[in-house]
Amino acid sequence: MDAINTALSFIYDNILSITMMVLLIATGVYLTVRTGFFQFRHFGYVMKSTVGSLFNKNTHEKDSSSVSPFQAVTTALAGTIGTGSIAGIATALVMGGPGAVFWMWISALVGMVTKYSEIVLSLKYREKNENGALVGGPMYYIGSGLGKRWLAVIFAVFATIACIGTGNATQSNSISGILESNLKVPVWITGIVLTVIVGCVIIGGVKRIATINEKLVPVMAIFFILSAIVALFIRADRIPTAFALIFKEAFNFKSAAGGVAGYGILSAMRYGVGRGVFTNEAGLGSAPIAHSASSAKDPVKQGMWGVFETFITTIVICTMSALIILSSDVYLSAFNAGVRPEYNGASLSAMAFGGALPYIGETVITVSTIFFALSTILGWAYYGEVSVGYLFKGHSALSVKIYRLIYVLFVFIGAIAEIDIVWLIADCFNALMALPNLVALIALAGVIVAATKEHFKKKEVSDTEDGAAEE
Repeated sequence: MDAINTALSFIYDNILSITMMVLLIATGVYLTVRTGFFQFRHFGYVMKSTVGSLFNKNTHEKDSSSVSPFQAVTTALAGTIGTGSIAGIATALVMGGPGAVFWMWISALVGMVTKYSEIVLSLKYREKNENGALVGGPMYYIGSGLGKRWLAVIFAVFATIACIGTGNATQSNSISGILESNLKVPVWITGIVLTVIVGCVIIGGVKRIATINEKLVPVMAIFFILSAIVALFIRADRIPTAFALIFKEAFNFKSAAGGVAGYGILSAMRYGVGRGVFTNEAGLGSAPIAHSASSAKDPVKQGMWGVFETFITTIVICTMSALIILSSDVYLSAFNAGVRPEYNGASLSAMAFGGALPYIGETVITVSTIFFALSTILGWAYYGEVSVGYLFKGHSALSVKIYRLIYVLFVFIGAIAEIDIVWLIADCFNALMALPNLVALIALAGVIVAATKEHFKKKEVSDTEDGAAEE
């Protein structure tokens, strides 16, 4: 196991993470320029079309072969607002230092248009499978849009494996870890319970997953955000110092404390961008798989939810988590001593929240981790099913059943595995999954731009007609 860990660490640290980091930022910047800085110029319109439409009946309408636009969003958010928002950001701060938060923000700002672009392409090139259900994702726009079936197959293979690691094993690992540290629950018991729950849900397919996540995601997100706001209010006097650390360490070319902690600008960038992708999935190509099942007709309108998802998960939720950790004694004492904190992952977040909210802080993280991670496991189960269905067209029913059995098994394996190797495997396949997707986004940028222009041209006509009717 040590040899595998060492080999994977070398591959990820020296090849995959750097390649992915450069390509993610480059793709985001390129799409930002090509779309006329879409995520910034139209941010108000995006929020109005997403959050502002939640009480619109059309947002919740669906047909027999799809899920509603809102269910598609909550399924995607379930895959996004996972333990990356709690354990992931803590790991980034331990491995990359405070500066990792800054680079996480940068990845999110350009990632907003990247995720928007993924969803637009997914809806434009989606198809109906042998059961009549709408399916889509990078494998479809790579295969149909680029005409590169071989590259689409590579993406689908990496996505299938990444779903087992990123969306499954890391999540069950975080749940079992925090229950063991806070409540002394043996990891194998947690693994069995989770395995049963996940098995019962995913048998029902995307509609059952979407129905559960539609109710679960908003509640868990509001619960965590309100708790974080209270914790930050209590720690208000330390927040300016936390922000100062973030900006100072983001451009610190010298490792902190003479290299004892191992921080520096490269580590900050690597873990900031890497964990940023883990929290918002922009560029991975995972979330648009959920959006493709939506009954939405307009690719651009559904794509705007990608901007919202990236903003709420990384800029809002992850920043809150980071500030609470950076203002905690458990992190600051280690940082000032030039060593890494004794705790990592969800345990570090629990200690930080516990310091800000005595008696209830660790409970907040425990509850949030359980529900965030569980919803992620369910959301990524569907991503894997679509990937497998693409690989075995014509035999998708049988292949999906086999995949579900394997997926459920890895819920248990992830719960009892060592955390370091679990996260490392997830990171490697995140990168491998992202690379063909990012290449496709650059190659199909013209399609994205054309769809965006068409949408706003129709909007101008509609606005003109509405204005004339009012007169």
